[in-house]
Amino acid sequence: MRPEKMKYVLLAADMERAVAFYRDTFSLEVLMQSAWWSELGYGDAILALHGGHDRSRNPTGLSLQFDSVVDAARRIEKAGGRILDFPRQREGEPLLLGTCLDPEGNEFFITEMLHPSQG
Repeated sequence: MRPEKMKYVLLAADMERAVAFYRDTFSLEVLMQSAWWSELGYGDAILALHGGHDRSRNPTGLSLQFDSVVDAARRIEKAGGRILDFPRQREGEPLLLGTCLDPEGNEFFITEMLHPSQG
């Protein structure tokens, strides 16, 4: 048996603010929105937001890859998010990796794959 869809769920204290952050910062398409459950899409991926969170820090496994992680970090800060660890390359990894916090308290990663000549 195969699932119909896979969704990654984050928590939201303020659903309108959470939807606006992911819609406006990352150009995700709003598929549905309500006070307690919203879904945003990118291709076949769905980011779901569940309302009722208290904005405490919530580590997640969400990772978004960009062609310029530095530009992404600037956009995140401009949109009200925080950069916890500025993107950098760690030894042995072929990417730049940064850790961010959205306005709802969800911690997520941003990455940029390095070309062989960069790593």
